Amino acid sequence: MPTYEVNGRVYEVDEDGFLQDPAIWSDDVALDFALTEAVSEMTEGHWKVVRYLRNYYLEFGIAPMIRKLCKETGFKLNQIYELFPSGPAKGACKIAGLPKPTGCV
Repeated sequence: MPTYEVNGRVYEVDEDGFLQDPAIWSDDVALDFALTEAVSEMTEGHWKVVRYLRNYYLEFGIAPMIRKLCKETGFKLNQIYELFPSGPAKGACKIAGLPKPTGCV
């Protein structure tokens, strides 16, 4: 199984670099994974999106659709891409510790 190592920590990841065990996620894990997504600093906006994704996933077991993410966080899609250059599915969900989304996040 592939791993991602940063700051002396080793994470088991899938072939796309997503955290294998969402239960070990923490703010520190988010900061470590942000480095893989060209997010050098986690701002209040980043955390708002990440926490929304995380809470939705914990409640429903899947990532929300992009339309719901935008509506609930108040960010327009272009703002999400400004925060997460690789997009809401690849970047934001990876930082939030979610499995790789299969739908249209």
